[in-house]
Parts: sequence; structure tokens; C-alpha cells
Amino acid sequence: MPPSHASTSDSKPAASGGGVQSLERAFDLLERMADAGGEVGLSELSASSGLPLPTIHRLMRTLVLCGYVRQQPNRRYALGPRLIRLGESASRLLGTWARPYLARLVEETGETANMALLDGDEIVYVAQVPSKHSMRMFTEVGRRVLPHSTGVGKALLANTPPDEVRALLARTGMPAATEKTITTPDGFLEALEQVRRVGYAVDDNEQEIGVRCLAVSVPDSPTSAAISISGPAGRVTEAATERIVPILQQAAKELSDALASSGSTG
Repeated sequence: MPPSHASTSDSKPAASGGGVQSLERAFDLLERMADAGGEVGLSELSASSGLPLPTIHRLMRTLVLCGYVRQQPNRRYALGPRLIRLGESASRLLGTWARPYLARLVEETGETANMALLDGDEIVYVAQVPSKHSMRMFTEVGRRVLPHSTGVGKALLANTPPDEVRALLARTGMPAATEKTITTPDGFLEALEQVRRVGYAVDDNEQEIGVRCLAVSVPDSPTSAAISISGPAGRVTEAATERIVPILQQAAKELSDALASSGSTG
């Protein structure tokens, strides 16, 4: 999934809409650091943001004192540990926001609905609304799985550059959860190409035998997010897929719109 905050690629207007300029600039720098992989030098930040070095140095010094940035021995700056607590809380809140959309997915599809995020190299489930069927899928909120064997993993990585996908897979390995799990980088990259082509991802008995999952990414989410439905393979058939996928895509769009409006200024 491409970076969701594309506005960071160009210099932002100062204190638009009556905001506090220094705060806008500080958060802009944090987002630029995240886009750069979490560690940057001052000259890189100056080149990408258009801000003068003294201004950036002053902002970064404040962020270091607050614990949101740390200075490395090589004099470069990295995202700091205090951001972890904020991120964890925000992830839980994102799941809370998603629940009404997941509940509607359950009503319209009859299957269990999930929301998952990409956290480092792993997939973490942050919300679920269970199906009303007696035979239903259950994934514990907070559970972590590897991306290569899940529909949400494919949806989240579909637009990631192939070299980055290969690097991730090299770090995690590709253990087989079932006999149908994709266990080669080339096979996984082919699956991602299929996701880009058809607009949704499928886990066909790859995480658990007898279970099929359909997943789509949430466009322009503040962090890489995907929603999915999962159910017995006997119910989530090819025919059911044709009916369910448009419902999933519509729910993802509406959730995306809601997240965008929640971040707008009044």
C-alpha cells in the first residue's frame, strides 16, 4: 500500500486554517521520518520539507527532549519509543471506529468480519465482529500472524515494491500453516499481482484448512489497514465471492471516507 499521507511529499503551507505552525511542522517531520523508514539525517529532512536547517534542528531537539525522537550515535535521528504507546492506542481506536462497518459486513454477508493492520513485519488483528452462524470463524483481537498465509496480508502488501516484499519474507520466513500455504517469494509475488489485477485478496485454505477469507485494503488509511470476511469454504464459495467482494470494497471506501472526515478541521 502506498504511503497514505501523500501530502508529506511536498512542503506544507504554514499554519493553515489557524493551526499552530510549530506543531504542524513537528508532525510533518515525524511523518517524513516514518516514510523514510524511521531514521533520517537533518539534511534529508531539510531537503524533503523545504524548512531551513536551524528550524529543523530546533524542532528535533524538542522532539528528542519529549522522547518522540532519539538521536543515534551516528548523529542521525530515529523515531522514539514514546511513539509506541501512541501507536498502540491509536490502533485500538482504529479498530473501534471500524466496528460499525464490520457489523454491517456481517449483516450483509453472514460471515465474520475482521480488520487488520501491518505492524512491522506482522499482521495484527485489531477488530472483529463474529458471524451469527453456529459454525463461524474466530480470530482473537491482538493476534499476530505472518502476511504470506493471510488474505489481509496480501491485501496490505499488494502495492509494496517487490524488493521490499522479498526483504520482509526473508526476515519472517514462509512457514507452511497448511498444505496450501504459499511458501516461495515468487509464488507470493504472483499472488500480489493477482490482488492488484482483481482488486481483492483471497486466503483459500492457506491459514487454516476449511476456511476461506476475502480481503481488501482500506484506501488512504492513516496506517496500512485491511478489512476481510472469513468463513467455512463451503459457504465462502466462488459464487459467494462475486457477491461479497463489492460489499467489502464499498465498506472499505466508506470506512476510508469516515477516517478522512474525522481528521479534517472544522
